[in-house]
Amino acid sequence: MFDTATTSLLRAVLDEVCESVSRRETGVRTHVASKILEAATNGNVSPEALRTQGPLASVHVVLTGRGAP
Repeated sequence: MFDTATTSLLRAVLDEVCESVSRRETGVRTHVASKILEAATNGNVSPEALRTQGPLASVHVVLTGRGAP
């Protein structure tokens, strides 16, 4: 479980990364969120590290039309 500050950071990064993704695109947002959470769980909790994970996940979904590689 993450502390309040980290949780707020994760949410902010998700919103930032997905700002051009419709709220109705729950599959994309869920996949991006899972990659951000995975990075944070592995100790990558800097905003820079988290921001690199989110776009990579969203680009993968857009290019392949599916979730995890």
